[in-house]
Amino acid sequence: MFRQPKSPKEEQDAIVVENVSKRFKIPHERRRTVYENIAGMLKGSRYSYEEFWALRNVSFTVKRGETIGIIGENGSGKSTLLKVIAGVLYPDNGRVTVNGRIAPFLELGVGFQPELTAEENVYLYGSIMGMDRAQIKNKINDIFEFAELEKFRNAKLKNFSSGMYARLAFSTAISTEPDIILIDEALAVGDEAFQRKCYDTINEFRREGKTIVFVSHGMETVKQLCERSILLNQGQIGSIGYSEKVVSDYHVSMHIKEELALKKQHDKRIEQQTTDKIIINEATTPEKIETQQTSAEDRWGSMEVEITEVKFFAKNGNERYIFRTGEPLVARIKYFSKTKIEKPVFGIAIHRNDGVHITGPNTKFYNNVIESINGEGAVEYIIDSLPLLKGTYLFTAAVYDFACVNPYDHHEKRFTFKVVDGEIKDYGMLYIPCRWKWSTTSIR
Repeated sequence: MFRQPKSPKEEQDAIVVENVSKRFKIPHERRRTVYENIAGMLKGSRYSYEEFWALRNVSFTVKRGETIGIIGENGSGKSTLLKVIAGVLYPDNGRVTVNGRIAPFLELGVGFQPELTAEENVYLYGSIMGMDRAQIKNKINDIFEFAELEKFRNAKLKNFSSGMYARLAFSTAISTEPDIILIDEALAVGDEAFQRKCYDTINEFRREGKTIVFVSHGMETVKQLCERSILLNQGQIGSIGYSEKVVSDYHVSMHIKEELALKKQHDKRIEQQTTDKIIINEATTPEKIETQQTSAEDRWGSMEVEITEVKFFAKNGNERYIFRTGEPLVARIKYFSKTKIEKPVFGIAIHRNDGVHITGPNTKFYNNVIESINGEGAVEYIIDSLPLLKGTYLFTAAVYDFACVNPYDHHEKRFTFKVVDGEIKDYGMLYIPCRWKWSTTSIR
């Protein structure tokens, strides 16, 4: 059911969402023509679908005059939830009760006709938003003034830029004098000055006691505008409460997801090494080895010593792929030597993801001479305090002969780790500890 009247006490709430679920069907095949559909029917084959639940048992209440934020990663169900509240979509299960007139800022300009003039489109869009012709006529000058499009009133909409298009739609929508406003990333319209004007208008709505449901990927904006927020995770409420707490929960969940993605990418690289080893071992002549080195792109060497694994660890020994500036980082490089190798040199390199070379130490440079290796072993590259600032970094691991000329196994920029903001913040690539001194007199 949808928008059923409720008791006077419950009507004090602007929006009540009760156990709402919304399902979509994703087809596994595509039939584009009448012939394909008829052929499918004659063969007795039906469309096969996969069920996708965009929302599952979502429940919450929005008080009158409250501004509430809805956050979550792409595909978490934020836009679907707003469309259900607006009545654009109907839930498969559950109920939504709305007390007041809604202005949905979901897909600005839906209903605009490119062949009509801007003024004609304002009348059209205004009527879609629930205004009659007299109301639109009284406000049309204000609409064009707010949109800063007065001189384009008689221009056809097809000649408008995307920014002009969105500004006109936003200006028309805010003129409807709603009780409840639903905003889905609709404030990123026009230039910076116009965006500030949009935020000023939203703040004015808040002061007037209007109810606002605000969807955004801008976490600082959510914390600024919304005392309370909801975190959606795969169509379900993952967290609800004060915005500071909910935004923190969002960052934690994204951190975990990103860490898992990096680990999965890393593990695929390790699995790839088995294939690389087979290919390289097939190169039995120096000419073939040279050819293989060129075609392998990011891995080459004679394979007398094979790097079997590269992993990153935190100070406590837990495997990690996301670090903060100033934290310890340990890169463990496992190897296997087929025969006894005299004085191998293990080295690493770190590049920023735009290719800038940051560092490239090896055991020989640091006087850590390894007399010989035979069989399995591991070498650790240890940074006590990571000086890298926020960014994505590519890690190279290699083992060479003592002259650092002939590679046994070289993995070029194969392994990825990230650095995120922590207590230490700065601009650039490296954190360089420093002190500042200030005085009202000249400093000598």
